[in-house]
Amino acid sequence: MAISGINPVSASGVSQLAQLWQQQVISGSFGAQGAGQTSGVGAASTAAGVDAAASVRSADFADAVGRGLEEVSQLDQTAKGKAVEAATGDLTEIHDYVIAATEAQTATELTTTVRNKALEAFNEIMRMQL
Repeated sequence: MAISGINPVSASGVSQLAQLWQQQVISGSFGAQGAGQTSGVGAASTAAGVDAAASVRSADFADAVGRGLEEVSQLDQTAKGKAVEAATGDLTEIHDYVIAATEAQTATELTTTVRNKALEAFNEIMRMQL
């Protein structure tokens, strides 16, 4: 799945994806669309309370996703820095690069797996009949 203008491999692409995700979650693109369809006087205030609580949870989730993606980006930047140091001969301990590269690779694989599972869950929800 490609998003135009965003390179998911680069560190800036990861940041852009995190910002895009936060904007979608906060703007309510993934929010509950049927929350306000209940009837009754108390239902309107309950729906408003549910919407407010959902908004807080969405913002918290978006922040957590954003922080996680920033951490993955930081690990990638560290690994790239160590690779440059190794290539220029400035890195004295080669195992530092190996560890940084492995951490970045593992974090990227985990992030990709979580994204794929989230997309599968979203697609499954969209296939549900009402």
